Amino acid sequence: MRFRVHHSCPFNLYKIKGLLTLIRLELPFSAGVCVVMGQLLALGQFASIPVTVFGFLSVFLISASILVMNDYFDVETDKINAPHRPIPSNLVTPNEALFFSLILLLIGIALSYFISIATFIISIILALIGFLYNRFFKKSGLPGNLMVSFSVGMTFIYGGATVGISFHKMVLFFGLIAALIDLGEEIAADAMDVKGDEIIGSKSFAIIYGRTAAIKLSVIIFFLVVILSIIPFLLNWFQTIYLMPIGIMDISIVYSALRLLNSRNEEGRKFIRWIYLGATFGIFIFIVMRLVGI
Repeated sequence: MRFRVHHSCPFNLYKIKGLLTLIRLELPFSAGVCVVMGQLLALGQFASIPVTVFGFLSVFLISASILVMNDYFDVETDKINAPHRPIPSNLVTPNEALFFSLILLLIGIALSYFISIATFIISIILALIGFLYNRFFKKSGLPGNLMVSFSVGMTFIYGGATVGISFHKMVLFFGLIAALIDLGEEIAADAMDVKGDEIIGSKSFAIIYGRTAAIKLSVIIFFLVVILSIIPFLLNWFQTIYLMPIGIMDISIVYSALRLLNSRNEEGRKFIRWIYLGATFGIFIFIVMRLVGI
């Protein structure tokens, strides 16, 4: 007696892997961490567990949705700049990506509604900015870069909103820091993608002024972030011990920015990734330190 071998399981596993790759897990995770940091800065202590979990997950899912949608609208560019991505490599179809993005978005917005009306409104704004960027402004250069960096900075505001304190001075300050880090990353990433962006008619800073100028501008922004990160200690917002997590962030930014100056495309993407991972790790250490009562 012969048994048939069914291949549905491996197919499903590959499909799931492709969908998870579209999310780029570290980026939504970073957004969620910024929300928790915003809560902590606004309250001076941790929010309740439900508010913390709902705040983290809502922004995680909305951010993931926007990233998936980015791949959906960016297929032609990815065929050149990133042919290994799930859609151009035919691991996931465009319709599957779109459906997945909408599901993530609806769940994320629903979670924000259960926190407060303010967070619900902000989540709608973030979703709208994400859609407009992906659909209309991705090729616009600096205006598109600013839209993305504004959204990243808003994760701190969102965190403050989850506890009813949207515009605390430290929330606004670290929102600015996060926005600047992302702006530098966006400009540097465009410098890595010049070949594909030229074909689709992008007006990125790198295409208009040159790859070298774009990288230099991003490095200037990164060093500005490092300088600004000292201000909370000059204003006595934090105890000296918190120089450790901020120092981790600054060291990762300085090292990666200097390496970025003389990097090729693949190396450059690696150093850009190190910058936001280092910044996220620094914030995460800050949160852990507060969690253990330091």
